[in-house]
Amino acid sequence: MKKLALHWKILLGMLFGVVFGVIANSLGWNDWVTDWVKPFGTIFINSLKLIAVPLIIASLIKGISDLKDISKLSQMGGRTIGIYILTTVFAVSLGLLVVNVLQPGKSISEETRQQLQDTYKEDADKRIVQAAGQKEQGPLQALEDLVPSNIFAAASNNGNMLQVIFFVIFFGIGLILIPAEQAKPVKDFFDGLNEVVLKLIDLIMLAAPYGVFALLASLVVESPSADLFIALLWYAFSVLMGLGLLTFVLYPTLVKVFTGKSPKFFFNGIAPAQLLAFSTSSSAATLPVTMERVQEHLGVEEEVASFVLPIGATVNMDGTSLYQAVAAVFIAQAFNIDLSFSAQLGIIATATLASIGSAAVPGAGMVMLVIVLGQAGIPEAGLALIFAIDRPLDMCRTITNVTGDATVSMLVAKSVDKLGEPNVKDWDDNYGK
Repeated sequence: MKKLALHWKILLGMLFGVVFGVIANSLGWNDWVTDWVKPFGTIFINSLKLIAVPLIIASLIKGISDLKDISKLSQMGGRTIGIYILTTVFAVSLGLLVVNVLQPGKSISEETRQQLQDTYKEDADKRIVQAAGQKEQGPLQALEDLVPSNIFAAASNNGNMLQVIFFVIFFGIGLILIPAEQAKPVKDFFDGLNEVVLKLIDLIMLAAPYGVFALLASLVVESPSADLFIALLWYAFSVLMGLGLLTFVLYPTLVKVFTGKSPKFFFNGIAPAQLLAFSTSSSAATLPVTMERVQEHLGVEEEVASFVLPIGATVNMDGTSLYQAVAAVFIAQAFNIDLSFSAQLGIIATATLASIGSAAVPGAGMVMLVIVLGQAGIPEAGLALIFAIDRPLDMCRTITNVTGDATVSMLVAKSVDKLGEPNVKDWDDNYGK
């Protein structure tokens, strides 16, 4: 009997999770699902996060040391950062275009606005306090935070990915500069560690359908009431339209134009990572699977994927940037605030920079949104207007973030002649063709 492919198993897990959540909600089993089903979803996410830092350390050191030439590293790094910034600016601009055309904030009544503010005031206040701490920092704080004082402390928190990446690149450069015979034992160790981590990913993904089942079931039973969602449908539609244009139009077009690969090839390769991104709402948690799919199914050589993707999971947040632009203008429209052209240009700049500083974890974009709102002169309290529907939109924008990372890895690989044919090893044997 032919096995189901991984992405079909994940889709079935998501579908059954939603159905089970709806049934549990109607039978009043909310607490039971929270106590006995949700923990399995949390365990699944934690298992992916568990290997995120070891994966970045092992794969990035391996990738850099394989280059054997610092000029190749600077060439790849410049192209990677340049493309990431361009796609982010485009994403923010697209978000502003969509929200200005649809004007979803105009449909919010005063009564609904007040209801949402009252319901989510406490959550909004927490994010405002967090953002206030970040706004008080100096202009070079982001650069200062890039260099860790203790690599072991930095590696103990997935929110410090940029610090870990900085150290690993620094370490990899040192490995290139010493004689090859002295570097060989260190390189062999990290090569072996990389293979072990990739095998752990294979094992964890055996539980992916069950993990996403638990995540979706708990999400359904914990969702706010339907009438709040109805009030925000136009806002959600605006975000989803922008994300859809990025994910299903811009990215496959870039892949087709610059690499010659068809959209079908691209989406078949990246689909399991997209589905996992939707379930976990975390680029960092999805990173191990993204790397596996990009290397084995999209043909990106390991030295490129191991460099481009960890950086992308930290600094390339196209979906988050687009959402911040839409959310900022939506809140302004809800409060009848007219944003000037210069104010919206400011949103582009702030959202682009904020996306670089966003942690690759669920909900981080909400904190950065407060900074975007403050820069544009929009009341931060308006954050409460979008809390009701933020979780499902967070899931969708994570798909865009991960798809953007995969796209850029293919573009960079093609530009340095490191894009080959797929090399499917364990995935089809384990999960079906």
